[in-house]
Amino acid sequence: MSVPTVEAAINELMDWEWHAVEELLAKRGLLGDGLVVEDYTGMMSWLERATRYTVVHSCSVAVLFVETTPVDAIPFHRDLLGSDDPTVFFNLERRN
Repeated sequence: MSVPTVEAAINELMDWEWHAVEELLAKRGLLGDGLVVEDYTGMMSWLERATRYTVVHSCSVAVLFVETTPVDAIPFHRDLLGSDDPTVFFNLERRN
């Protein structure tokens, strides 16, 4: 059994919630020319208590998932990388 790559993990997460991510990006005015999963090349994931948080990002957009549900999307900026708490960049209360 092989270890999943970052690319495979991104594809799997985005495939599960394709329509929800597309709707979220459209609501935030971040859809651009459409949702192209191949543009999403970065990922960070961590646990807080029993909750899994994951940020998937392209060069222009970052999407926060709680468990496997996309909850917010923002324009990507480098301060997000290496942050002690990436959730401060997102609004966890804004789910629609």
